[in-house]
Amino acid sequence: MTERDLSARASDWELIVEARTRRARSDLAALAGRDECHHERAAADKALTVVDTILAKSVPLSRRPQAWWTGSRVERAWRALHEAEIYITVADPELIARLPALRARVAIALPKTDPRRRALEALKPATELTPAERAIVIDTVRAAFDASDDEHTAARAFRNKLVIAGLVLIALNTLFGVIGAVRPDFLPMCVARADAAGRLICVGGRATSGPADVWLTQVMGAGGALVSTVVLLLLRRPSLSPYVLIGFQALIKVLLGALLAVIGVLALGAGLGDGLIGLRNQAAVLVAAVVFGYAQQLGTRLLDNYADKLLNEVRPLPRSGES
Repeated sequence: MTERDLSARASDWELIVEARTRRARSDLAALAGRDECHHERAAADKALTVVDTILAKSVPLSRRPQAWWTGSRVERAWRALHEAEIYITVADPELIARLPALRARVAIALPKTDPRRRALEALKPATELTPAERAIVIDTVRAAFDASDDEHTAARAFRNKLVIAGLVLIALNTLFGVIGAVRPDFLPMCVARADAAGRLICVGGRATSGPADVWLTQVMGAGGALVSTVVLLLLRRPSLSPYVLIGFQALIKVLLGALLAVIGVLALGAGLGDGLIGLRNQAAVLVAAVVFGYAQQLGTRLLDNYADKLLNEVRPLPRSGES
């Protein structure tokens, strides 16, 4: 596959992996004359061949859902690329000069209390690394890459959980809507008017429940949730993670907002808001549904914070010498 072909159809993570693979092959070519590192060069070349195969081979349409769900292409490509970069680091004759960059790379992935990171930071070689010191460097860099690869797996698992949660919410909202259409009196979207004892005002504007009331309530709740979704999109920083979570987070917010709007209006109809909330007309009931939809932000804020933390940890580690 040519570089133009890859760029035309590649996703962001494929472009990043392809660029780093080319640079790794350039570094590997610079080691061609070093016979003492023949094993490392061969291992690095084999790992880079795995990456090239993954990038060049398109997934059949029938297997794309499985590949997307399992993340097999993403994680195999990154793990193989990391393995190649480790072997190139082992064979690098200027490894001692790259220690500051390696320490910066390790500091991103490993905590300060990690003994391997502490051992790497304690190294103060004079002119050349001893075999024991070189082993410390390699073990620490491998641990950093392993931690990054494990975070890829964690991000994929979290994305899959969001997908399952979204499907469950779609099923619940659909079920409520169908029940409301077939049996409007079973899920009455009506509340007592504050200015008329015993009289009801419903979402649809009538004094009795209508077949479209639940659907209308869900639409208003989803509209309220969209406000918090826009805020999420504006505040979210760009991420180099191979797994995109923000779309699924937005979907959860909208679906949960629709569901909470129905539950909230039911609660008002049951009298749980008496003395606190006084609704006089249809517009007030619709606004209440919007507010209940936006209220999902109180629960999904924790979800957003966890996703931010996960995406911050899952970003690709820089190569040696990169800031």
